[in-house]
Amino acid sequence: MLDLLAFSDESKIWIYPADKILADDFIPEIHHNIQAFSKTWASHGSNLKATGGIMHNCLVVLCVDQTQAGASGCSIDESVRFIKKLGEEYQIDFFNRMNFQYLENDILHMVKASDLAGYLERGQINMETLFFDNLVDTKYKFIHGWLKPLKDSWHLKFI
Repeated sequence: MLDLLAFSDESKIWIYPADKILADDFIPEIHHNIQAFSKTWASHGSNLKATGGIMHNCLVVLCVDQTQAGASGCSIDESVRFIKKLGEEYQIDFFNRMNFQYLENDILHMVKASDLAGYLERGQINMETLFFDNLVDTKYKFIHGWLKPLKDSWHLKFI
């Protein structure tokens, strides 16, 4: 997603976390499908300046630079249909927001919200463990706040 650098900081971001870490074999094909969708994504007949990709083998990121044309309700619905179809094709759930992702030694791990307190008690994570905040909604927040220590993250409310 190097082309993201050409987008304004106010660009809209959507992040869809997979319910599992995907095998490397699937990543090029999934990334290609996301890129193909973003190139044809339109709002009210106007092409959107959009990009997307899959990061860390489980996080689909879509971005629209709204300085040229904004994503409307219909175009957002179109993106949701695309993500659902992608999930069906690869047997992935991209809509369970109670699956959290975190980094430990530069390796992505997943934990269910219901298991978070147990992970902390057993020392599998700590308050400095970096969690992905998949609720960020702009490019600026994505660049500057996608990864946060647990102590500064909304995930803390599940402990």
